[in-house]
Amino acid sequence: MQPLDVGESTVVGPYRLLGRLGSGGMGRVYLGRSAGGRTVAVKIVHPHFALDEEFRARFRREVEAARRVGGAWTAPVLDADPEAPVPWVATAYAAGPSLTAAITDDGPLPLNSVRALGAGLAEALTAVHALNLVHRDVKPSNVLLTLDGPLLIDFGIARATDGTASLTSTGVSVGSPGYMSPEQILGRPVTGAADVFSLGAVLAYAATGRSPFPGDSSAALLYKVVHEEPQLDGLVGELRDVVERCLTKDPAARPTPDEVARRLAPQGAARLVAGGWLPGALVERVSRGAVELLNLEVAGAEAEAVAREGALSGPAGPGMGEFGPPPVMPGPVLPEPRDAEPEPEPEPSDRTPGKVSVSLAATSAPVDGGRGRKLSCTVALAVAGALAAVTVGSGYVFDLLPGGRGGGDAGSDSAVERPAPSTVPGPASGAMTLPESYVGTWEGPAVALGGALPMGTFRVTVQQAAVGEKLGTFRQTDQIGGTCDDDLFLKEVTKSRLVVTSIADKSNRDVCTTGSHTVLLTPVGTDLKYETDNPEAGDPVSRMSRVG
Repeated sequence: MQPLDVGESTVVGPYRLLGRLGSGGMGRVYLGRSAGGRTVAVKIVHPHFALDEEFRARFRREVEAARRVGGAWTAPVLDADPEAPVPWVATAYAAGPSLTAAITDDGPLPLNSVRALGAGLAEALTAVHALNLVHRDVKPSNVLLTLDGPLLIDFGIARATDGTASLTSTGVSVGSPGYMSPEQILGRPVTGAADVFSLGAVLAYAATGRSPFPGDSSAALLYKVVHEEPQLDGLVGELRDVVERCLTKDPAARPTPDEVARRLAPQGAARLVAGGWLPGALVERVSRGAVELLNLEVAGAEAEAVAREGALSGPAGPGMGEFGPPPVMPGPVLPEPRDAEPEPEPEPSDRTPGKVSVSLAATSAPVDGGRGRKLSCTVALAVAGALAAVTVGSGYVFDLLPGGRGGGDAGSDSAVERPAPSTVPGPASGAMTLPESYVGTWEGPAVALGGALPMGTFRVTVQQAAVGEKLGTFRQTDQIGGTCDDDLFLKEVTKSRLVVTSIADKSNRDVCTTGSHTVLLTPVGTDLKYETDNPEAGDPVSRMSRVG
């Protein structure tokens, strides 16, 4: 577990977060504790998924399905909020490493451990399939090794087997290369037999320390799963026979999970686990982790007790300066103006009317097929102008905004040109300089969708510059600690605001927007307002205060 980064949320729903357990393509997982003292694993989806209406529909459906799963060898869903600005789900926390971590650190498991592992997972899948559900992502990182047996986790992409195609068309990969079944890769109907194929690949990995379909790229892995036989060197006897049958290309020829469980543990997985199923090194590791968790919870309880004592004794009481009450997730409402906003200045005559209207429209633009366009918020969040890029699954959609002057390939770095140097003399030669009220570092909370969606924190630095020169930098930090950076170039100076071209840094993550965008910076009392017209990003806006 890693400590929380500066700026990461410390409270989600009713849970106080103690540390970060891991992260993946769908979001981050945190260790949390309820007010009653129960330890949970809280999964928070990446903020850019929160703006995708199709993702929300699927997430809502999957949470409802996962709540039904409560059998042995699974981590039950305890709580969830699919309607939160950033959706989350909480499951029971299990003290133990993932199968991936265990194999990476300690090597393959002994035969008796693999048999117990396979029997437990097969019994879990039997219960899942009895509910007419398919997990769809059985893989080593979704298997936890605890002293009480293996646990199958992360039903975040499980589907009811009668799910409609519209709920699987967001472009998010369902499954993991090397562990997906051939029918998943080929886009054919998926049944519980797909989970059995994945189970066979997991057991081969546990016993040998290698995937049965090795490869250097996702494409190579997917090809081998569909067209080649698995590599099972090192597997012998009954275990090899079970794995081979699970990895049959034809779904109808695979055994059921119940058959697998009976082959590996005729008297049930619980009997194998009760006799001690993990090797000594893993038992020591799990026990050490449990002690660390206990120490962490004790320290957290002591901090909360000091905070409550300080709250009762008043601001000057003991402990308040060090601990204070538990923080809360920032709300979506921007601070009230400290001074009256200046009257808006008429648009300059050389600008296209409506190009930057900052309407904060929350309605997504329609696309082919009648569905709403997917939105993105972990982009450079909110910088709009000639071009805007938003994530859709693993790709981008580029749009020329009304009145935009951009051209060329918006997705190419070569198409993003730095603003041409201004013909206006720079500050050193006596040209107009920026009012000193703009210069400095500004920071504040940001929101989108008319204030409905928190966007983390915006931070802008402004320095003296002439038109066409670099004005400063922009950084957005989302609620789970991800950042996107832009360089800012001065485009226009008026009496009441700055018009700025924001250009995305080439080293940004792939969830950040690329290309150039237009931003307005407007003084509001002692604050600075950051706003754009970017409906694909939810029209973000921020009220920033000077911090430097």
